[in-house]
Amino acid sequence: MSGSTPQSRRVILASLIGTSLEWYDFFLYTTAATLVFGKLFFPTFDPLNATLLALTTNAVAFVARPLGGIVFGHFGDRTGRKTVLVVTLLVMGVSTFLIGVLPGYDTLGVLAPVLLATLRFVQGLGLGGEWGGAVIMSLEHGDPRRRGFNASWPQVGVPAGYVLATGLLAILSFTLPDAAFMSWGWRVPFLLSGLLVLVGLWVRLKITESPLFAEVEQKGAKARMPLLEVLRTHPRALLSAFTARIGVDVAFYTFTAYILVYLTGPLGLDRQVGLNAVLIASALQLGLIPLFGSLSDRYGRRPVYFAGVVGAAVWVFAFFPLLETRSTFLIIVAAVVALVTHAAMYGPQAAFIAELFSTRLRYSGASMGYQVAGIAGGALAPVIAIKLVDTFGTTLAVSVYVVIALAITALGLAIAPETRDLDLAAEPMPQRT
Repeated sequence: MSGSTPQSRRVILASLIGTSLEWYDFFLYTTAATLVFGKLFFPTFDPLNATLLALTTNAVAFVARPLGGIVFGHFGDRTGRKTVLVVTLLVMGVSTFLIGVLPGYDTLGVLAPVLLATLRFVQGLGLGGEWGGAVIMSLEHGDPRRRGFNASWPQVGVPAGYVLATGLLAILSFTLPDAAFMSWGWRVPFLLSGLLVLVGLWVRLKITESPLFAEVEQKGAKARMPLLEVLRTHPRALLSAFTARIGVDVAFYTFTAYILVYLTGPLGLDRQVGLNAVLIASALQLGLIPLFGSLSDRYGRRPVYFAGVVGAAVWVFAFFPLLETRSTFLIIVAAVVALVTHAAMYGPQAAFIAELFSTRLRYSGASMGYQVAGIAGGALAPVIAIKLVDTFGTTLAVSVYVVIALAITALGLAIAPETRDLDLAAEPMPQRT
């Protein structure tokens, strides 16, 4: 982060730590849903349908995320970014801790999965408000020539959270007998969230408000109803943000969540094989995401983003054949290359989406565009993949599904302006291609 001011470095660090903890909480649930929740909360169903139901409760969070984006985006544009980021961290941390103490179906009956889905919904609310604020705080501090690099650091929270969450589950799964892991071992990482959230709060309370928001506040130019104004003045920006994200989300959850289902189900491999492959690939993303964010500062957001789209569309046809070799090494190769293509899209994504909106509407606009796409993208991707393989008997159907989603993302990039050189303080932002 050389070239940044001490305050901007502090903001970037706070955003990185906060988003890492939020995604840690989020991915704990996703991974546990593929490995544990079907057996604990839906034991009366056969294994396939139990997993589908567990993944359906996982999808509840994606429905909640736009609501969180709307609510917290409104207050982020009205009262400031910093306070909202503290609240979202608390919301996520408390709900994750409660999942860790939730009894299963054998104790509570049908109430157990209902409470599980409710807590997942609350998680979604917290994450829905988190992403926009963390990205915008990083974007609006520091050198305007390094916005892609600065805004990419909250994106690093995704692989960081995944590595932390999946790593802990993998260690517990490896070291504990199956019965102990299913009984209490999986709960440990959820309970740990209560301690980690205190660290995140301590860091976030020490940062200052965004200087661009402070300028809007000083001028008395804050929007009364930010979301309504976004819908009226930024329709193309919303469409671009929505479509540009869908393919990235579908590809990511295919490469990181469905891989676990496919390896442990149809291929009959030990769950540790898939967990290790995705952990290694995610660890590499810690450096790749800011690298691609930095490249977008040099070459533009759209060229770097589009290169990742093309790479993912090509690689998905090699991804499943490599998994089907059942070779641990080739499975790791499949996951690593897949997440390299994802990093090329995800690195410039934060700056690209946030830069589409003017300062007074940025929290609401960016959150709404990003989070609504999650319903059509990541929420359904693992479930659709399972049903496609079950229906057609081949992973080729999943590959075609991923490519269609990536084509939608390519369209979103095509209708958007190149945002790298836009003036963030300009009002309104350009709405042309």
